Amino acid sequence: MNSPLKNQHSSPNLSQDACALNLNTVLSELNTTHSGLSQKEADTRLARFGRNVLPQTKNISLILIFIRQFLDPFIYILLAAAFISLLLRELTDAAFIFTILLINAVIGCIQEYGAEKSAISLREFIPEYAHVIRDGEALEINADQLVPGDIILLQSGDKIPADTRLMTSHDLQIDESLLTGESTPVTKDSSIVLSEPALVADQLNMSFKGTLVLKGRAEGVVTATGLRTQLGQIAEAVIVDKDVKPPLVARMESFTINIAIAIGITVILIGIAMFYQGHAMQDIFFIVVALAVAAIPEGLPVALTVALAIGVRRMAKRSVIVRRLLAVEALGSCTMIASDKTGTLTVNEITAVQIILPNETPILLTGEGTDPSGIPQCFDGMDCSLKQMELLSRVGLAAVIANEGFLGRRNHSWVHHGDTVDVAMLVMAHKLGVTRTKAIEKYPEVAVMPYESENRFSAAAHHVDSNIVVYVKGAFEELALMCSSMDTMSGNQAFDREWFENEATRLAKAGFRVMALAAGITELKDEKKISVKDLQNLTFLALVAMIDPLRPEAKNAIKACRQAGIEVAMITGDHPETAYSISQQLDLATDPSQVITGADIRKITKELKNKQQDSINNARVFARVEPQQKLDIVHAMQKNGHYVAVTGDGANDAPALRAAHVGIAMGKRGSDIVKETSDMIITDDNFASIVSGLEEGRVAYANIRKVIFLLISAGAAEIVLVTLALLSGLPIPLFAVQLLWLNLVTNGIQDIALAFEPAEGDELNKAPRSPQEKIFNKAMLEKVLISAFVIGGLAFLTFRFSIDAGYSVEQARNFTLLLMVLFLNIQAFNSRSETRSIFNHNLFGNPFLLFGTITAQLVHIAAMYTPILRDVLHIQPVSINQWFYLLSMSLTILLVIEAYKFITMKQTKYSNQKNQLS
Repeated sequence: MNSPLKNQHSSPNLSQDACALNLNTVLSELNTTHSGLSQKEADTRLARFGRNVLPQTKNISLILIFIRQFLDPFIYILLAAAFISLLLRELTDAAFIFTILLINAVIGCIQEYGAEKSAISLREFIPEYAHVIRDGEALEINADQLVPGDIILLQSGDKIPADTRLMTSHDLQIDESLLTGESTPVTKDSSIVLSEPALVADQLNMSFKGTLVLKGRAEGVVTATGLRTQLGQIAEAVIVDKDVKPPLVARMESFTINIAIAIGITVILIGIAMFYQGHAMQDIFFIVVALAVAAIPEGLPVALTVALAIGVRRMAKRSVIVRRLLAVEALGSCTMIASDKTGTLTVNEITAVQIILPNETPILLTGEGTDPSGIPQCFDGMDCSLKQMELLSRVGLAAVIANEGFLGRRNHSWVHHGDTVDVAMLVMAHKLGVTRTKAIEKYPEVAVMPYESENRFSAAAHHVDSNIVVYVKGAFEELALMCSSMDTMSGNQAFDREWFENEATRLAKAGFRVMALAAGITELKDEKKISVKDLQNLTFLALVAMIDPLRPEAKNAIKACRQAGIEVAMITGDHPETAYSISQQLDLATDPSQVITGADIRKITKELKNKQQDSINNARVFARVEPQQKLDIVHAMQKNGHYVAVTGDGANDAPALRAAHVGIAMGKRGSDIVKETSDMIITDDNFASIVSGLEEGRVAYANIRKVIFLLISAGAAEIVLVTLALLSGLPIPLFAVQLLWLNLVTNGIQDIALAFEPAEGDELNKAPRSPQEKIFNKAMLEKVLISAFVIGGLAFLTFRFSIDAGYSVEQARNFTLLLMVLFLNIQAFNSRSETRSIFNHNLFGNPFLLFGTITAQLVHIAAMYTPILRDVLHIQPVSINQWFYLLSMSLTILLVIEAYKFITMKQTKYSNQKNQLS
């Protein structure tokens, strides 16, 4: 078989055949070793084979988007009107309608193109990474830089970045449903060599790009990347994005159709009334078409898409990446945030500060962070004795051997990667004079039991002289069950459980994260695997006290949540005393009864199923929680009536994130599985960013309501105007072209401008919105009806009184059209807030709206002085006095809406006071 490095494009794909080759042959074919490629060789192969990427959605075609603007039933009606105008030789009207269509298409195209470009650009915020060995050193690189022959490291939670022949594996289970359709996890074994190439589902010594590691660890060599992977060969069927509409946009499209039906029936009735009044069929047709097009908010779905896109971009600037637009809507209803502690409420910079040897006072470690420059000191500041240093050396050896992290120097500075506890242990050991590199060289590895959150410990067996010694690091409760002796200053003694538990509890109450270390000679039942049965009769070595400082902004962020009507619960694997101490610093819990442990949750499983609210509902701290119990907590909160957002980072958190109303993944330390499951990703892993996302989500939803109110109230006002004129026996107050013009110069500019409306400042002082609350609710309906009858009614009176005053019908229509433009200009500013007075807004807070409204008015005035437009629209210039008179009349809608806001605010305040008293 030809090596793919000799001619990858024409030779068989090694990813197909590697399952039937022994490992040495695969490494030879790929011209690589266990130490990985050199960076220089990797760069050469990258240039030859290309980036490890799959096809993405094709670049947006501006021409196709432009054409798409005409694929709409409302546009078909206008096109029909234009062609009928041509047949009737109404060339001016036909030209105007075509012009309106063209301008609308250009505006819609710009809006949609910008929204889709924003959505595509957000993908760049969510890069995928891979852990690779190059030049003999473990590194984290962008997954698109992988090449055939790279050696990669896999662990639970990873999305596999390329097709890989496994070299080693430990309890490895992979979800391959993306490729095979089978939901059952597949157990992998690197030692298997198949007799011949097999189907993907049967290749138990291979892992494939895009599949997910559910459990275990592995090391493998990349056999194929990009389009040459198994996934790459079917990428267009399973990977390329589908044009799925956000739920809110889909609902608004349905809402628009319902509104269209109602308006359609109304304008048909208007047409019938015009027919009985003796209007010509031609005039009736054009009025009905124009009124339907002007009144129906057909631009609403596009406007909402733009509003959502703006909201998503704003959230991205505040470290919140929205993967599913549903989250923008759902955030406003959250009543409970269940947050991890480590790295979210804390800075995730764990430092070992104390080592407690059996029956001894604590030994302090100087230095902080990941800089290993520091020394051990006795509590009184004196240097440690030789006997203490001997014991500490054993502690350091256990810390580096039962460890999966990396600490080393590169370019004259310290670098590290891996779990923060592992890195902290490596830093501690370095201060004790022990390094992992030298320990592994001196004591060869036999077997490893990697850390899994459900076990809460890791172990490694190594050859030490003529024995096999197992070293264990983990939660002190777990190690207490494994130990029968302890290493003291006086020699090996029987394990003192009482001292051990008292000392660990003392440290936990002080807010320390407590880890334990142990070691012992063992005879492995399986030479290649460590089992729990091998971890018995060990010797306890030491307790290690670690600190992880709280994020300085976390306390205020929790306070802000409470002001917003949102409760916060902390979920952690820490000891309950440690968790309670930290929760007090955060003002999260005030009483020990608010702390529930994983053991408690097991006891009250029946309570979780039966919707008992006392213990779970009152709890604000969940300690020593097993990963699968997070799902139980989420379900319990939901049964207690909460709308839940939950954070997660590990693979075992995925079910809880999937079950929550809003799943939030951590961007820095989150596993690929969690990111794939989540609705949102916090790029800085900071709880305060969740609160920022919550605020921006409420802003985006409020802006959507503002756009809806403006569009619906404008259409309703036009219906009222025409209906009142017909009922009174007057001529039609606005021609068809005038209605189309009105729709163009007001809605086409101002609705999108409202999507840019900034935060009002009180978003986090409002209670969460009920998930059942409709976006077009009672309050909006009241305002729409009031606005419609005020605007439509006053416009009708202006039309009637103008005729009564001796003005011609043409002049009356001119005044009415100008007044409607002014009304809708003012209405745009009324729409800036549902509750706050317009006078409490910064006029320049939304420059798009301010200058868009001014532009709309200036465009209309310019049309009065432009001969062609003046003739087409049947309008003419007005005097400055007439303009001011109409402006003053249009301000009535401002006064009416201000009065409505004042009355409803008073009613709400009175209702709240009444509820408090009761």
